[in-house]
Amino acid sequence: QVQLVQSGGGLVQAGGSLRLSCAASGRTFSSYAMGWFRQAPGKEREFVAVVSWNGGTLYADFVKGRFTISRDNAKNTVYLQMNSLKPEDTAVYYCARSRTGWATQNLHEYDYWGQGTQVAVSS
Repeated sequence: QVQLVQSGGGLVQAGGSLRLSCAASGRTFSSYAMGWFRQAPGKEREFVAVVSWNGGTLYADFVKGRFTISRDNAKNTVYLQMNSLKPEDTAVYYCARSRTGWATQNLHEYDYWGQGTQVAVSS
């Protein structure tokens, strides 16, 4: 059983920065792609970013140039550095482990999810 434990998040003013972390249990972390998704009130969960097993990254258009996803396989941890935050970035953010090592935006291709962490950006 894989567990994903998230940390970080909180309240920040527009233009500020936050970093989210997601620590995974298990010995095969490096073999899987890890993604971040978010869900705002009344909206569906949407893709934010993903890092593949070999470090390749993919971003949603609305975060390109502002967010950076990275992974530290020695620590079994994936990060989401969020800069230039906007009020519309307010949401609950989830990390997730893909079923494979390859980057995908499809949330149905992810089998384990973190508990979620709130990010709130004030104007």
